[in-house]
Amino acid sequence: MGRSPRRDLLAGLTVAIVALPLALGFGVSSGLGAEAGLATAVVAGALAAVFGGSHLQVSGPTGAMTVVLVPIVAAHGAGGVLMVGLLAGLLLVALALARAGRWMSYVPASVVEGFTLGIACVIALQQVPGALGVADAEGERVLAVAWHAVGSFVRDPNVTAVSLAAGVVAVMLAGARWRPSLPFSIIAVVAATLVAEVFHLDAAAPIGDLPAGLPVPSLGFLDLGALGALLPSAVAVAALAALESLLSARVADGMTTGQRHDPDRELFGQGVANIAAPLFGGVPATGAIARTAVNVRTGAASRLAALTHAAVLTVIVFAAAPLVSRIPLAVLAGVLVATAIRMVHVASLRATARATRADAVVLVLTALATVVLDLVYAVILGLLVAGVLALRAVARHGNVARVELPVAREEERTRWDGRILAYRVEGPLFFAGAHRLLRELSEVTDARVVILCLARVSAVDATGALALKDAVRALERRDIAVLLSGVRPEQRQALRAVGALAPPPFGPRECATTAEAFAAARARWERPGAVPAPPA
Repeated sequence: MGRSPRRDLLAGLTVAIVALPLALGFGVSSGLGAEAGLATAVVAGALAAVFGGSHLQVSGPTGAMTVVLVPIVAAHGAGGVLMVGLLAGLLLVALALARAGRWMSYVPASVVEGFTLGIACVIALQQVPGALGVADAEGERVLAVAWHAVGSFVRDPNVTAVSLAAGVVAVMLAGARWRPSLPFSIIAVVAATLVAEVFHLDAAAPIGDLPAGLPVPSLGFLDLGALGALLPSAVAVAALAALESLLSARVADGMTTGQRHDPDRELFGQGVANIAAPLFGGVPATGAIARTAVNVRTGAASRLAALTHAAVLTVIVFAAAPLVSRIPLAVLAGVLVATAIRMVHVASLRATARATRADAVVLVLTALATVVLDLVYAVILGLLVAGVLALRAVARHGNVARVELPVAREEERTRWDGRILAYRVEGPLFFAGAHRLLRELSEVTDARVVILCLARVSAVDATGALALKDAVRALERRDIAVLLSGVRPEQRQALRAVGALAPPPFGPRECATTAEAFAAARARWERPGAVPAPPA
């Protein structure tokens, strides 16, 4: 925190200015009021910065969480939301202690890139009403809200709001290219606010009055009798908080160099933050991608920036509310639109889309689902599609190929060629493609012995073991003896469990190597009655 304090302080100040209207708005839309949003931003923002696993993450109330909280408020009231937040915090701490955060490393890059693109589109769409100066645009889906805002703007254009928002976007984007070290977001906000004040631009609606102070900590919302009814909602809130926070932290890692978050510590920090926030009347919090992106893009280098953001919001709440209340909403919308644009790395998206067709499909589906559905459904859909495509690709890499017999002399090979055949099985022998993989063996008809070398089989599950057993039985029904070689110790259990290693009538089925299997087959061939006679 002592390496670049000036950069961190400026970044924290910028994030606080951006976070203020979001905290107020999300508090109101959750049903608990603006005061709840501010309390969450201050308390959860500070605690998550201290105890979390990301140096650059900024936490607070978010739009995705608000959508989950609205039905809880309707069913259980404000006290129910506070209780859900506390329970969700405890669940997050339990996940951290169980080291569940490491599973986030299994999320494919295509899902993360699609999520980043989708959330950038959502952030930009959320700012359309503010940037157009439309105050009555409401709804649950950002696309519908943005469309209605555009319709209202066409009927009654607000050129002032559009000009202020566009000016802020232009200054931030151009300034970032010209002099990245300067905090052009603050410069743009201050300049646009001064223009609105000096020229009395009444069409640019300001933030408005702010609550002066935070609630006194209290446990008055506790209702143990409602624990059973609220637990499912708490599980949903904890899942969303974990998912959004870890994805946000991963996005922050991708936006900078030399920064890597600790997923388990991040879950712990979010748990502590969500345990404390309800005591002050706050709603459940998560890592906030928009604020985290602003934090990174304005030069944050350590946790000091997120702590500064919480401290500045505290000062604003108690001392500077009248000044901040004059900032036009259109200006803040411009800040977030510019942030959303800068979140999108075209080169990274292009590289991921060009990697494979499966990556391109997953990226596009995740991005579309993020915009059309919501964050949780988008990530689940992306993971499911990525998993199915990955299984399909892995299954296709399996192969069964005939190999030469391990004999030194050509006349020896000629003697046994066609009578003893050796096949090497490569790749995974599992449910996604085991039967297709072993289909070639069904075409063997005139051999006396078939040797299956399994040394290059990377994995075996129950389905693969059963498929191998079926292939062996099918060959033996045609009076073709089967020997297995190179079975790995970790795969022997699955094969033994389904009976694939059961010895045939003439002796043991398994050999250590293909050479040993060939020697055993030849010896049994030469011993009368050891191997069934060839078919007529």
